[in-house]
Amino acid sequence: MVQGQNMQSRGLTAVEGIRVGHHTLTERPTGCTVVLTEAGAVAGVDVRGASPGTRETDLLDPTNFIEKIHAVVLSGGSAFGLDSASGVVRYLEERGVGFDVGIAKVPIVPAAILFDLQVGEKPGIRPGPDCGYKAAVAASNGPVEEGNVGAGAGATVGKLGARDRAMKAGVGTSAIALPDGLIVAALVAVNAAGDIIDPATGRVIAGLRTPDGNGLADVRKLLRTGSVPQPARAQNTTIGVVATNARLNKAQANKVAQMAHDGLARAISPAHTIGDGDTLFALATGTWEGEVNLTTVGALAAEATADAIVRAALTAKGIPGYPAAVDIVADPK
Repeated sequence: MVQGQNMQSRGLTAVEGIRVGHHTLTERPTGCTVVLTEAGAVAGVDVRGASPGTRETDLLDPTNFIEKIHAVVLSGGSAFGLDSASGVVRYLEERGVGFDVGIAKVPIVPAAILFDLQVGEKPGIRPGPDCGYKAAVAASNGPVEEGNVGAGAGATVGKLGARDRAMKAGVGTSAIALPDGLIVAALVAVNAAGDIIDPATGRVIAGLRTPDGNGLADVRKLLRTGSVPQPARAQNTTIGVVATNARLNKAQANKVAQMAHDGLARAISPAHTIGDGDTLFALATGTWEGEVNLTTVGALAAEATADAIVRAALTAKGIPGYPAAVDIVADPK
């Protein structure tokens, strides 16, 4: 079993049976992130934001036929980025991975996207099939790179009210292991309209900046005074994957995805807005044979999700027009 610091450094890949790969298009920047489960994983999904962009999510409804999936794709590029999944399908087909329909094996690859077309001023550059294929080729079970990579390359936060006062975020990942061998982990690409809150302190660590650009405005306070200048447009979205080595059925995986959103709401304020398409997938590889306590798995999924969101903000690096948390000194009060 993966333990301690090594477990945290691996993040989502601490769950046996999962590999993660990024491909970043530095010309804009944007990119995609691929989570491979080539042996198959039971999956669920929960979409909470009002502006989602997704593929194959209906398939994960417990009433529908397919039991296991072979990858999840998280991509920038708005709806154009859904094409990234086609490249992952090609990668898996070449390796004989997929649902066996007799005459072919069909890879099952759900996906979700975030809106980053405004970053870098080159909206014609967006992830496509080649991006997905290259991310799949790069996938490994080693430590997951965080920050300005893959689906998080063009991710920003703090866009409620004034986009020119937003900040950079990215991809973050976290894993939690219990002494009995249960592992629950998360990987999140954070492109929220709202601010990022550290649940451990209750303080804003990234988000809407003050008018002078040097501090954090704290949208929670602005909302209470009615002084947020304008609502967020549909140009945001936080997307991610939570995973466990527990054995779950589809209904249980969907419940874990639902509970994981509690962690999203702890670490993003406000969350699930009209301008966000917040979507979390849940994967269960079933390599741990212990007795499943679904409440524990779901609660840990929420914790790992919140941790991953905080890491997405703290590991990000600033780009022109979008400073990162490391560049802004928050009000210590």
